Amino acid sequence: MTREISLSAEVPEQLSGNRLDQIAARLFPDYSRAKLQSWIRDGALLVNDKQLRPKDRLQGGDILSVEAELVATETWSAEPIPLDIIFEDEHLLIVNKSANMVVHPAAGNRTGTLLNGLLNYYPCLAELPRAGIVHRLDKDTTGLMVVAKSHTGHTDLARQLRERTVSREYEAIVKGVLTGGGTLNAPLGRHPVNRKKRAVQKLGQEAITHYRVITRFRSHTHVQVKLETGRTHQIRAHFAYINHPLVGDQLYGGRLGLPAACSVTFAECLKNFQRQALHACRLQLCHPISGESQAWECHRPLDMERLLEQLTVDRELEAL
Repeated sequence: MTREISLSAEVPEQLSGNRLDQIAARLFPDYSRAKLQSWIRDGALLVNDKQLRPKDRLQGGDILSVEAELVATETWSAEPIPLDIIFEDEHLLIVNKSANMVVHPAAGNRTGTLLNGLLNYYPCLAELPRAGIVHRLDKDTTGLMVVAKSHTGHTDLARQLRERTVSREYEAIVKGVLTGGGTLNAPLGRHPVNRKKRAVQKLGQEAITHYRVITRFRSHTHVQVKLETGRTHQIRAHFAYINHPLVGDQLYGGRLGLPAACSVTFAECLKNFQRQALHACRLQLCHPISGESQAWECHRPLDMERLLEQLTVDRELEAL
């Protein structure tokens, strides 16, 4: 199946002086470098309406435009999966993702993903890269995601994420008692042994996480987290790095961390919490057409609510 695509993006000042092919890869990350270079050579990707060479240097303010036909190399099936749509218009939708849902099909998860459900809900998303998905949440992280519904929306939302103007806030429950809030500025790369994990590495990608304490319990802390960057597993890896892994995190979490003399009910609640206690609770961005700042919030899911209730009861019993 072939579809026509139309893309446009302005070169930011910080990329001034870089090669065209390098800038194109940064501005259009949904397309392979080979595809972008072929468009440059074929004249489908222009700079200020002129054809240049891949090695030509660009300046801030230059306009890249693409008019091309794209042959789909992979197709995904639409599936009737229930979705919690918080907001929708013709250019974007906001979805509250549930736990145990992979965002995008991959090896071992070809069906049952958010993408499959989105294609069933709005079939026209098949015309967009990754069906309009511009960022992700881990399988067992719940909460808000923005999905583009138009090419214009997709291009602008991708730009906002790249320029770090999208505000993403989370609630998390971590092991141990944090004395206060702070900022974790520690680069992340692949773990040298466990390739499924991320770890702090000197030569890793820049990763910045801000957090503040909401409530302290006997042996846990409820925190609010705000991302400045959006690396894979960023919140999970950062809190594990400071020895305060997320409750229920099967990859980074380690031992349960039960407080002394806790109730059987609380112990069972903690043992049965089998996913990372992480919820994307607030999302703020500029609408891709109007430019108006918009924000959405969603309450934490029932499993986190029950866990917080048990943590509160445990703290109150200890005070008696």
